[in-house]
Amino acid sequence: MLVDDQAVVRAGFRFLLEQAEDIEVVAEAADGPTAVELARRHHPDVVCMDVRMPGGDGLAATRQIVRGGAGASGPTPPAVLVVTTFDLDEYVFGALEAGASGFILKDCEPEELIDAVRRLADGHGLIDQAVTHRVITEFARRTAPPRSAADEAAAAAQLTAREAEIVRQLARGLSNAEIAQELVVETSTVKSHLGRAMAKVGTRDRLQTVVWAYQNGLVPG
Repeated sequence: MLVDDQAVVRAGFRFLLEQAEDIEVVAEAADGPTAVELARRHHPDVVCMDVRMPGGDGLAATRQIVRGGAGASGPTPPAVLVVTTFDLDEYVFGALEAGASGFILKDCEPEELIDAVRRLADGHGLIDQAVTHRVITEFARRTAPPRSAADEAAAAAQLTAREAEIVRQLARGLSNAEIAQELVVETSTVKSHLGRAMAKVGTRDRLQTVVWAYQNGLVPG
């Protein structure tokens, strides 16, 4: 689903995305409240969400769609990809806090947008490479409650040594294949360990798992 107050932007995104055989645009909205309603009606896998819209901002809509379960026919809500002109950190922080699974700038290449939609549909998170490490580190610093060394040890203890290592490699920006190569294991093994780690700490995708790792001291800030 495409959400943007500018019709020409939605038309451009629709044209680009529907060039991919595996992507179908099922709905469009020009403001946040309409987006929430259409998400409930059309059950999209991914919502491409603008931030600033006169009829209702995208961050509030993202929060309702993700946390309210709007859209998904099952227990899993749609993944929200925030697509914005603004690369200000506050928008990224707001998107992460609202529960978005990805963040990308509107000046990205068409292939990047298509890849981002595919990645979110597959359960992977994404942040524009230009802001990834700096933004996640700062977001984790702002949102994490005060934690002692004992707290961090307790968080890490939720995971096995191999699961914790894979989460650390994930936070470095490595793909499953790259982690497998680094640890000399099969890619399927990495995927299995990562799935169990996410279930244990209660994160829904790779991006939120990276944020959890920073917040709980698995990755130095």
